[in-house]
Amino acid sequence: MGLASWLFVIAGGSLVLLAGVGVLRFGDLYARMHSATKATTVGFLLVCVGASLELGMRGWKALLAAAFVLVTTPCAAHFVARCSYGAKNVPVRIEGPDDLGRLVESSGERGE
Repeated sequence: MGLASWLFVIAGGSLVLLAGVGVLRFGDLYARMHSATKATTVGFLLVCVGASLELGMRGWKALLAAAFVLVTTPCAAHFVARCSYGAKNVPVRIEGPDDLGRLVESSGERGE
């Protein structure tokens, strides 16, 4: 079990490192959030799987932490994206159709 667990941990750590590089390199808020949430979630899941393989029966806490992160990270990213869309002084570059903009304008939600 030692080699498999270390491969999971190394793969997860590499993804987390690449996510950090993506946060530094990407210029747009949404691209940074994508890097910060998707890659770090998968990287953390891989690290937790590797830790649970290494710990055996005592590794259930790592899997519980992975499940918690898997549920909460997309929700947090959605809330940050929604708040940043309506915020002033946040440079956001939207390419393609802006469905949320039409929805916000029709409901009067944006407080300008």
